[in-house]
Amino acid sequence: MQENQVVIDAIINGDKVKAAEQSPRENPTRPDEIVGYAPVNTREETVQAIDAAYDAFPDYKKMPVDERIERMRKAVQTIKDRTKEISELISREHGKPLYDSEGEIGVSIAWMEFACENAKEVLKNEKKEHESGKTIITRDPIGVVSAITPWNYPLSLSTIKIAPALLAGNTMVLKPSPLAPLAVSKVLEMIADEFPKGVLNLVHGDSDVGVELTSNPKVAKIAFTGGTGTAKHIMKAAADTIKKMTLELGGNDASIVLDDFDVNDEKAMRRLVISNYLTAGQICMIAKRIYVHRSIYDQFVEKYIEAANKWIRVGDPFNKDVTIGPVNNKKQVDYVQSLVDDAKGKGAKVIKLGEVLDEDVFDEGYFMQPTVVLGANYDDPIVSEEQFGPTVPILPFDDDEHAIELANDSIYGLTSSVWGEEKHATDVAHHIQAGTTMINTAAVQGLDVRFPFGGVKQSGVGREYGTEGLLAYTDTHVINIPKNGDLPYIPE
Repeated sequence: MQENQVVIDAIINGDKVKAAEQSPRENPTRPDEIVGYAPVNTREETVQAIDAAYDAFPDYKKMPVDERIERMRKAVQTIKDRTKEISELISREHGKPLYDSEGEIGVSIAWMEFACENAKEVLKNEKKEHESGKTIITRDPIGVVSAITPWNYPLSLSTIKIAPALLAGNTMVLKPSPLAPLAVSKVLEMIADEFPKGVLNLVHGDSDVGVELTSNPKVAKIAFTGGTGTAKHIMKAAADTIKKMTLELGGNDASIVLDDFDVNDEKAMRRLVISNYLTAGQICMIAKRIYVHRSIYDQFVEKYIEAANKWIRVGDPFNKDVTIGPVNNKKQVDYVQSLVDDAKGKGAKVIKLGEVLDEDVFDEGYFMQPTVVLGANYDDPIVSEEQFGPTVPILPFDDDEHAIELANDSIYGLTSSVWGEEKHATDVAHHIQAGTTMINTAAVQGLDVRFPFGGVKQSGVGREYGTEGLLAYTDTHVINIPKNGDLPYIPE
């Protein structure tokens, strides 16, 4: 085993548990390099983790919220102190540039701190006195939460679940993606160390582990971020025990560029480019299709390509000049390339963007040079499907109603953006079917952890972030204390 390889174990009831089988995680920049190993846990080990969380819950839910907050703050400080180590590991196993990994840690910390700052107020009992008596409304913990998280933002999409679940008094079992399991497991260990045994457990594995996490009767809530197709299986698995769910799913997020958008605004154009290609386009909320008013279409395309060529520099994630690293895995490369090839085969024009800084590195890893696709049909897969990679189609529209119709013509509704004069853009935004619509910005650039985030239609169920993200891990319990228990309209 190489000196810099990372070996991860499961965490069950506070103990590190070695698995009989381990799965290697390659470096997508240099696929011959193994960054580390994660366990392949069995279904039986997953049951043990769920049982540990279930047994820990009765005592943990009694812990005062002030103590839960203090423990979480200590974990946050540890993460801050080890930011360099964590960010480098994310870049090695995931492929995103170092600045992007550091940004992901920053978002995670910002959310965890927001949750700590607001948990006591959000979770406190609400007491009301009224003419018929008193009512107490409590926010009770739900029980055991199973969390299944993806590879694209492994740390932030795990802490978005861990912080509110534990602060609310729940216990948890979390399973990361095998495509980016290492850094998030390190962080989870830092958090678990601050809490009693069994409160936060970690397992890795394949579909057998996922099935147990979503069907076990001791699991009270499922928190999942990932594909819509997988979510449908999860909902079926959870149906027998009517589990609560928070599902943040796929998106095919539209950007609408209105006729009053200033194509010469270099900063706005740069924000739009970044909203398409950050993390090599592998973000659920990234802008994946651009609709531009026909009157400015040609000018827009010219200025867009100019802005993209200035910002996009493809290469090794540890090169400080790089803005885009490799795609995370070969399967995703093949899928994205198939969409581009399909559009090109149907007559679309595909234009490569930016600069490849090192051809040898590019050829070795899972790299794709970003592309823009012009002249695609509105119903081509490059437009109608979620690419989740470094390519984007730009298409014209005729008027606001046409743009709204095109944006809403999707099974998805995660985020969207409208670009133009603020009032005009806001008026259009009100008609978009999405969980979040941003004005003159998009994707992570417009994310604010103080406010709820989630999708409509097949992009999800429930909300994360904001106070809603805290309340999502509670049951509302109403205690009524009437002055007189008799109903006035029932005769004696």
